[in-house]
Amino acid sequence: MCTHYLGVFPTIDNTFKYFASLIYEDAILENFPFPRAITFNDIFGFYLPHCLPFALLSKILEKGGPYPQVILPQFGGYWIEDVEAPAGTPSSSESSFCEEEDGGEGMSPGGGHSYRLECNSTARAYRKHFLGNEHMNYYCTGSSIGNLIMSLKHEEAEGQEFLRIMLRSRIKTVHDRISLAGINQLPSVPQIAKLLCDDATGLKFNPVLYPRGSQLIVAYDEHEVNNTFKFGVIYQKFGQTSEEELFGNNEETPAFKEFLSTLGDNMELQDFKGFRGGLDVSHGQTGSESVYTVFRQREIMFHVSTKLPFTEGDVQQLQRKRHIGNDIVATVFQEEPTPFVPDMIASNFLHAYVLVQVENPCTEHTTYKVSVTAREDVPPFGPPLPNPAVFRKGPEFRDFLLTKLINAENACYKSDKFAKLEGRTRAALLDNLHDELHRQSQAMLGLGQAGEEDKLENGGHGGLLESFKVNMNLDRSVHDTMHSSLNIAASAAERWLAQCLVQMASSRIQTAPMV
Repeated sequence: MCTHYLGVFPTIDNTFKYFASLIYEDAILENFPFPRAITFNDIFGFYLPHCLPFALLSKILEKGGPYPQVILPQFGGYWIEDVEAPAGTPSSSESSFCEEEDGGEGMSPGGGHSYRLECNSTARAYRKHFLGNEHMNYYCTGSSIGNLIMSLKHEEAEGQEFLRIMLRSRIKTVHDRISLAGINQLPSVPQIAKLLCDDATGLKFNPVLYPRGSQLIVAYDEHEVNNTFKFGVIYQKFGQTSEEELFGNNEETPAFKEFLSTLGDNMELQDFKGFRGGLDVSHGQTGSESVYTVFRQREIMFHVSTKLPFTEGDVQQLQRKRHIGNDIVATVFQEEPTPFVPDMIASNFLHAYVLVQVENPCTEHTTYKVSVTAREDVPPFGPPLPNPAVFRKGPEFRDFLLTKLINAENACYKSDKFAKLEGRTRAALLDNLHDELHRQSQAMLGLGQAGEEDKLENGGHGGLLESFKVNMNLDRSVHDTMHSSLNIAASAAERWLAQCLVQMASSRIQTAPMV
């Protein structure tokens, strides 16, 4: 029986909690038909801090099937996707993530199914609508909401005029297109900024005069665009209820191998040239092979628990947990019906799980039952599960699963932990971009900043020549700024994620195309 914490002295409140927990256990054991996935918290509005799920799982397993694929922790903190929920979530009004726009690139190719990748379309808007087209960029110093960067572009469509706007602040980027019908006098740049951010004051904009300014701006906008992913793959045997049991599995059954072949291809890690997802490709310290695929121009490396090194005598199997525990999303393969509790694996990073339960493996009638669970601060993500959530083996299941995993990671970045760190990163990068645009624009005018006059050639006429001689140091500046954020990160987990963002931002800047 679950150990219920009643405190030192029995009270009416604690007695109520005790009996309430028994009711919750009985409801699960008797497969009570809850209208949705609910937890002990949903019913009684509190949790028992010393009540662990393992005793309850043992009761469920002893009782016999059918077993639920996922059981939410008694202390709450997670949700399960409801197959009866209306399609179309998440809505764009609730999340900045929306479907990709570029000619259906986010759609699954071929077949009668269509699964969309959800992305932050604002991050790609400058490249799609501004880059390579006539437009103007402005920067604002010291407004009431901090530094601002604005891009404006005049457009004509079907005989009408429009003004496309992007306004970047330390908090967010706003992208909009307004009609100019009936407007004789175009609004000023500060007035346009007020349209998108009504509470902004002290707006004084300067034009960006640096020819390579667009390169810096697109690099900033796309610093959060990710085309490489790493996901954990965990094999769960019947009755396993702890992470020690999960990470202790070494056997790859035919059914598990068949599932792995759906995810991607077995790749030798030695001298592997693609995205390695943190695996060792030189000395074999993370195993000899892994599963890898390219899906809609995105590289995916899977951290397969059974392929990572197994250490005799290490109950925790830290070599395996080191990689899977640092992933954000994992898929759990169940060869037999058995319950999974999302807090089985202690991790600061794992925020979402996609559970796959096989039926009739290695036959022409192989099907996969899918469930999805995530932490409560992770917004919903698509594609929605069908009802029933059962897929036949084949390309459609692969497209659904890989799309679901990618969308899950993108949604997890909106959770509190990752959003706070991303906010600090964004603010630092924006201030760095503002300072670089200002410095280079001043240099183009031959003005320079204090202490730089002696660098200009031929007095005040060397700004243009000098600006082309200046080496682009934005990537180094990003490193300096981001490494400063490492020093103030509150935990080792945040320091790890900030380091990843350093590498991501530098990669975006180094590969940004010339204008």
